[in-house]
Amino acid sequence: MLKTNLKKYRAIHDMSQQQLADLVGVRRETIGHLERGSYNPSLKLAWDIAKIFNVPIEDIFEYEEED
Repeated sequence: MLKTNLKKYRAIHDMSQQQLADLVGVRRETIGHLERGSYNPSLKLAWDIAKIFNVPIEDIFEYEEED
């Protein structure tokens, strides 16, 4: 399961879902799905998001084994 800290990073940078979506070239709904954990990003999207916040991908997206 992929866990995300995306909402936390958006809050730190005072950024809306729409602003982030515009910066990485996706729809706002995609950001919402990422934050709820109902969508796994492509590697490119994860990379682009991490670059926006200037942090490693692992700081935003974390993989956890399912039982």
